[in-house]
Amino acid sequence: MDLGLAGHGVVITGGSKGIGRATALAFADEGANVAICARSADALEDTRKAIESRGVKAFAASCDVSDGPALEAFLDDAKAALGNIRVLVNNASGFGVSDDEAGWQRGFEIDMMASVRATWKVTPWLAEAGGGAIIHIASTSGLEAGSPPPYAAVKAALISHSKTLAINLAPQNIRVNTIAPGSIEFPGGMWETIQKVNAPAYESIRDSIPFGRLGTAEEVAAAVVFVASAPASWITGVTLSVDGGQHKGNL
Repeated sequence: MDLGLAGHGVVITGGSKGIGRATALAFADEGANVAICARSADALEDTRKAIESRGVKAFAASCDVSDGPALEAFLDDAKAALGNIRVLVNNASGFGVSDDEAGWQRGFEIDMMASVRATWKVTPWLAEAGGGAIIHIASTSGLEAGSPPPYAAVKAALISHSKTLAINLAPQNIRVNTIAPGSIEFPGGMWETIQKVNAPAYESIRDSIPFGRLGTAEEVAAAVVFVASAPASWITGVTLSVDGGQHKGNL
């Protein structure tokens, strides 16, 4: 299936590791040009090289997305490097899990406001190009109780934000959707650490998933790429859980 992404400029925040990296490489495999940002320079450069090895343009820059002017500068540089922007993937997360001022502020500024600011910046570019796609990476934590309050709340806010934007931006042929991953395991990620330091907690989550395993970053990336693609042209305002049936409200 031709996903119609060849030559499209794609921006992914938090794109150096895990879901962000897998998504960047999946877009590159479809012929899209990809810009990524994160705070870790070494991982960024490694991912930039991996994107470029697919024969497409790659741009990477260190950026604290909670810093509004720094985020805006990254987005301007990404557009200049790629030539156009047709897809924005708001993937960066502060993983604010402490129920205190610091935890809430971290989640609000990195998960929520960075996504809002990036959307403000990129929307006119998408409109000028004749349309495009904006995708928030939320979490099944935003759909049900049981997760740390600040993390769950900002993910729920992203879901709400995307639904309103989907209606408001449809006349400009801009689609807005949310991907809600469940428990996703990848090298260097949270679940790899939990498996090492608290095996019973890891096994409890694993056993709650009907498939008997955690998901992979590549499985989430495949959903992101499809939702951004031409065959998904009539999909907007949707929250797609990618969780192997972990969130039982989907069943």
